[in-house]
Amino acid sequence: MARSTTSCLLLLCATALLTRLCSAAISTVLFADLERLSRLVDIAYCVGNTGVRKPFECLSRCNDFPDMTLVATWSTGLLRGDSCGYIALDAHSRGLIVAFRGTYSITNTIVDLSTMPQAYMPYTGPGAASCRNCTVHMGFLESWRNVRSMILPQLIALKAKDPALPIHLIGHSLGGAIACLAAVELKTLLGWENVVVTTFGEPRVGNYQLARFIDDVFQLDKLDNAPSPWYRRVTHASDPVPLLPWDEWGYRSHAGEIYISKKDLRPTDHDLKVCVGDKDSSCSTEHRGILGSDLPYLGSMTPVGTRRGGELMAATLPTRVKLWQLLFAHRDYFWRLGLCIPGGDPLNWGRGGLMDSEPDEL
Repeated sequence: MARSTTSCLLLLCATALLTRLCSAAISTVLFADLERLSRLVDIAYCVGNTGVRKPFECLSRCNDFPDMTLVATWSTGLLRGDSCGYIALDAHSRGLIVAFRGTYSITNTIVDLSTMPQAYMPYTGPGAASCRNCTVHMGFLESWRNVRSMILPQLIALKAKDPALPIHLIGHSLGGAIACLAAVELKTLLGWENVVVTTFGEPRVGNYQLARFIDDVFQLDKLDNAPSPWYRRVTHASDPVPLLPWDEWGYRSHAGEIYISKKDLRPTDHDLKVCVGDKDSSCSTEHRGILGSDLPYLGSMTPVGTRRGGELMAATLPTRVKLWQLLFAHRDYFWRLGLCIPGGDPLNWGRGGLMDSEPDEL
């Protein structure tokens, strides 16, 4: 009898612990904030395209934000990774928005991140002394270095005028990876405390040690289900990019994940939840088998081609992977991102009939 009672108590304790640690639904306030930021990061796709002009005008969603004032835009061009974005003062949040655009070639991004081992290098950025054995994705780091001289002087000048000015870095896709590395530098090198990061579909930026370093810098290593006020890494049920590059190549995710479980647009606050740590089984790691068995099959491929001068040459892609579907899944964060047209996606491009017709596999 005593043994049975003890077993029941242990079971109750374990259940209570699991309940406390399980993913939590988000508040309506946080949902509204994330939805608003998704529209702001969508505007970054107009830079290098039809443009964003002062005071804050563009072909896309700029009219949604009458309280925004454009400070500057940047574009590195195709020869330097084609990184684009903008800096704007946000009277609504009384802070500064730094928005990093993702790449237009999302299909190529998914192919590259999933079929070719991603080159990495020792992390030598700010805080490297306390980040032992850290490695970072070489392409992401170079993208940040290419825009660093365009962004930092602007931010330093604005902070000199108002030291208490909050800075909110946002990014979609590869722009999320750049926002991550930029924020680490602002926090560790410049010592700025009021830095917030929100990314959508952010790929993995480095190895396990770097992921834990990012957790420490942004205080993401707390074992609870409270949303981080400093870093929100938004993921989507059908989006493979947050799971890339692969574990097998040494890459890991950092914590701070907020997961959208609804595959279709548009989600509600009930479709979002705060994840615990970087391997919450009810969040994106549960969906390594996105589109059935396609991604695990893709991850087990041995790339074809040879190495010349240390560079891996072209690899093949299995025809069974529906890149058409992945293309839209990676863009669908509250809205269809990356089109830079009025209303974002007024014709429901890629939804409804187009997707239901089972397009040819790439």
